Amino acid sequence: MLAPTQSLSHSATQSLRSPHGRLLDLRRPQVMGILNLTPDSFFAGSRVASEQDLLTRAEGMLKAGAALLDLGAYSTRPGAEDISAEEETRRLLPAVEALRRAFPAAFLSVDTFRAGVAAEAVAAGADLVNDVGGGTLDAEMFATVGRLRVPYVLMHLRGNPQTMTQLTHYEDDLVLTLLRYFRDGLSALRQAGVTDVLLDPGFGFAKTAAQSHELLRRLPELQALGLPILAALSRKKMVYGPLGLSPEAALNGTTALHMVALQGGARLLRAHDVAEAAQTIQLFANTFPDAE
Repeated sequence: MLAPTQSLSHSATQSLRSPHGRLLDLRRPQVMGILNLTPDSFFAGSRVASEQDLLTRAEGMLKAGAALLDLGAYSTRPGAEDISAEEETRRLLPAVEALRRAFPAAFLSVDTFRAGVAAEAVAAGADLVNDVGGGTLDAEMFATVGRLRVPYVLMHLRGNPQTMTQLTHYEDDLVLTLLRYFRDGLSALRQAGVTDVLLDPGFGFAKTAAQSHELLRRLPELQALGLPILAALSRKKMVYGPLGLSPEAALNGTTALHMVALQGGARLLRAHDVAEAAQTIQLFANTFPDAE
């Protein structure tokens, strides 16, 4: 069942190479800092207000230990407004260009499910495409990332951000469903010429909080695919919901679940709070030195 992944380069488990020559080393777990260019992201504290705010936040994240920065211009929170590709591009490209000028060595990720937006962002200097649709929301995505030779995050999603909360019933075992989804996606990516891939289980995307916790508990089972896992659970409902809190009060819970994700094999933590995530990785490395 897992054979399609065998043709992906072994180096994908150790590092990701940008088409611009930058390298992301994943031999040790790393932090992906979140920068939202949207006015309606679920965590208000992540919203960027201006170019200067963007540069200040980015500098702080890089100094705090972020190995890469993830720029999102389309809100994927449940019930968020669907915006056009033109509006997404208008928000995204100036930010990519500004960060590339200010931080030429920084590894930049763009959070988009649209192939056209991804292509323009990579041309502007982005190093990685983080696709919440896993190629299901734009039929051109796999061919585009293959042509661009850009590293790619394959995330599990059912439906789209507007419908996903109604698609949380799974006929089969949850992890088995994800393994099949990733198997098929990796086979298609291989055919498109994509070699550097990360897997994102999609916590909170077409999954209840309970299902997200089950997925986190069973994260080691996804390591059967032999590819690095991205854990994107920062301040999500699976964190603040069981505690009866808000996203603004979910930092401590996020840190606790980040440690669980690292113990489950995650190599990349997508986080709003970079310093705290980096500290979690450092303590994990000190406690489990053989895990790297």
